[in-house]
Amino acid sequence: MNISGFNHLTINTRSLEDSLPFYIEILQASLIHKGRKDVYLEWGPVWICLQEKVGLDTSAGYGIHHVAFSIDEKGFHKAVHLLKEKGVQIVRGPLKRGKGWSINFLAPDNVQFELHTSNLQERMEVWN
Repeated sequence: MNISGFNHLTINTRSLEDSLPFYIEILQASLIHKGRKDVYLEWGPVWICLQEKVGLDTSAGYGIHHVAFSIDEKGFHKAVHLLKEKGVQIVRGPLKRGKGWSINFLAPDNVQFELHTSNLQERMEVWN
């Protein structure tokens, strides 16, 4: 197998109508396609699919701890302000982790996201 990198992520949601504003207005994803029960969104080279699952129990989580996205430091501080302004539930941060800033927050269906300003090499310099 010759895997070249991250392709996409599919996230279940109880309601596209309730979740879509979070992804577009707060995470500022671009809407690429909206179907009856699915939506495709894009941030630069990263894309996700939201699938509506009526009656979905989101209390137990999905087996994924969190999904992290890279952001530059200037954009990070603006994003923190936006998350707080929109009343998004922050579960950790903002805090300095190694050489970068980090904040973890929840989407409407308890999917945890992280914004992080450093890269893998910088992270490993701190851990080693």
